[in-house]
Amino acid sequence: MRRKISILGATGSIGKSTLDLLGRNPERFSVTSVTAATNVDALSEVARRTGARIAVIADENRLGALRDRLAGSNCRAAAGEGALVEAGTDDSDLVIAAIVGCAGLRPVMAAVDAGKTVALANKEALVTAGALMTDAATTSGATLLPVDSEHNAIFQCLAGNRSEDVSKIILTASGGPFRTSSAATIAAATPEQAVAHPKWSMGAKISVDSATLMNKGLELIEAHYLFGLPSDRLDVVIHPQSVVHSMVEFVDGSILAQLGSPDMRIPIAYALAWPERMATPAERLDLATIARLEFDAPDLDRFPALRLAREALETGGPAPIVLNAANEVAVASFLAGAIRFPDISRLVAEALSHATFDIPHSISDVLEIDRVTRAQTGAMMKASCS
Repeated sequence: MRRKISILGATGSIGKSTLDLLGRNPERFSVTSVTAATNVDALSEVARRTGARIAVIADENRLGALRDRLAGSNCRAAAGEGALVEAGTDDSDLVIAAIVGCAGLRPVMAAVDAGKTVALANKEALVTAGALMTDAATTSGATLLPVDSEHNAIFQCLAGNRSEDVSKIILTASGGPFRTSSAATIAAATPEQAVAHPKWSMGAKISVDSATLMNKGLELIEAHYLFGLPSDRLDVVIHPQSVVHSMVEFVDGSILAQLGSPDMRIPIAYALAWPERMATPAERLDLATIARLEFDAPDLDRFPALRLAREALETGGPAPIVLNAANEVAVASFLAGAIRFPDISRLVAEALSHATFDIPHSISDVLEIDRVTRAQTGAMMKASCS
């Protein structure tokens, strides 16, 4: 029988890579539902091409346009948060959670509550609601499969090993476009320079996060919730070749690493076929050509975002939510040319220092902390620029 797949965020980069793999293996997979935020044309094309039964557009104002595009097909058009939840809880065998931002929280949590196997490509799910989500998975029996290349690498290294034998998890970071830049060069960085990632092809926001190392900080928080290790057993090393995607150190001193080309189809394929494997068109590594693999400690003076993320992890409670929300506002402002590159970390630090929220007990609590933090960070930014 073909494995049934629901894709939350089908028109983004993860969704497109997933669809590429599914299209190469039609005998193994079928698509039940697809969603998008606002892109009606791309969503309707995906729905028709895959034969999905439901297509959901998050923006309710675009439902009419989606219905028009799907007229004459067997795919039902729907819109809004309730429909996104429906897509995450349909009769699929695997939910690809790739909706960007906190917009994906409710449908992902609904999928977890329903006991689904969820392939997590949405960082915000675990960064902002990690305890809620992992507790819900324990209660429902849901399985969380990491799709981020680093966490997927760790997941692969842990396969067949006992958790009590793990000494440390080591996340690798490319270092981004400013890895060797001086503090003065970083201070004058433009959005165009910040999004020019040397290895990975990604969207603007995550590219800026890679440039500040905030992306690696968010991954520290994700790793804590996925693998249950405290901050002092989570490490980060800079690895500019982006060949080793992460490592696990065991109590006997052994270190297992997962290597591969920088192609997101590799970790996505691992999640799609798990517990088996499937072929991908990813370029194969030629280690003799690569010749050398370099590793360095991150510079927390030039890249304070990584330090802020670790502090938020260790503080716990609402701190990771504040970190994520303030960072999203700051990155958007930087991309719009409203603030300088170093102001991203400064605004995040200021938001964390002013946060007085209670511990969240529900997704509604998480979303409210997120909403208030965004408003406060926007106000702080305007005050500092006036």
